[in-house]
Amino acid sequence: MNSMERTLTTLGHREPDRVPLFLLANMHGARELGLSLRDYYASAANVVEGELRLLDKFGSDCAYPFFYAALEIEAWGGETIFFDDAPPLCGAPVIKRAEDIDRLQPPPVESSPALRRVLDAIAWIKQRVADTLPIIGVAISPFSLPVMQLGFDRYLELMHEQPQRFQRLMQVNEEFTVAWANAQLAAGATAICYFDPVSSTTNIPRSLYLETGQQVAKRVLARINGPTATHLASGRGLPIVGDIADTGTAVLGVSVLEDLAQLKAAAGGRISLLGNLNGIEMRRWTPEQAELAVKRAIAKAGPGGGFILSDNHGEIPFQVSDEILLAIREAVDRWGRYPLHWVGDWVDPDAT
Repeated sequence: MNSMERTLTTLGHREPDRVPLFLLANMHGARELGLSLRDYYASAANVVEGELRLLDKFGSDCAYPFFYAALEIEAWGGETIFFDDAPPLCGAPVIKRAEDIDRLQPPPVESSPALRRVLDAIAWIKQRVADTLPIIGVAISPFSLPVMQLGFDRYLELMHEQPQRFQRLMQVNEEFTVAWANAQLAAGATAICYFDPVSSTTNIPRSLYLETGQQVAKRVLARINGPTATHLASGRGLPIVGDIADTGTAVLGVSVLEDLAQLKAAAGGRISLLGNLNGIEMRRWTPEQAELAVKRAIAKAGPGGGFILSDNHGEIPFQVSDEILLAIREAVDRWGRYPLHWVGDWVDPDAT
């Protein structure tokens, strides 16, 4: 099987030749080219070359031309702060006063140089890989985007204290997210990762999610012209697995803070799981610890398909070494081959 066939098989809740591995080490492309993160992301050609080198080196089952989350805020007129060894962050909030929401309009995707770079990178990668492996585009949920537009505290105040303006902001953001996701699909992306950390039960209770984030997701995902994966970016989601499946998304990115076996049971074959290797701890792993983490994840969620091994955040830290990424790759090759005969007899050495 090639990577596309492997992924589609597992998303059909069947067992492919082995567990798919989505090694989302997008920042490592800068290291491959010897560039700073600022210079790397300044050019679509850099990201394409970096991503192709990473695919060749680590053998991920997807291409992931994700630049950085703050790039979407650049389209709204915001700025990005770059670091030497960490993901770029957005600068000052672009919405200065709640009253500004009344006149807010979604920025056209085609007029943003930052978004254009992503679309170019997707199109060029598509030319190189064709349909042999999935190309994953990224769109921040309209429900989570206001954390960067307003700041988390002001957004929560808006949500609770100004419901009409909250709805107005959702309407504007939904138009942007739909246009942005569909532009990536038109450029050649196979699917869209819908990052929605605010919907996690780490941040809001299930009752509020059902009133807000879930309703936004239902409206938006229905208008995206391709498959989606919802990612909570390390946030907990076990209490809302079924609710997220109800939005129509095909995959849920799950947290290392929750047990994969419980998540797999809660998914009930309605939604596939993506995760949940600990990217923070990964920086300190030995190759032996990496192998054990891979083996544990596959034992808990691999049987029956419906599972893609990945990190739990959607972005592997820049500090994770090539040695560990290669150890993860080798462990998947060793322990992820179906049928998983070893799982029934395996005893986790760290189990209590």
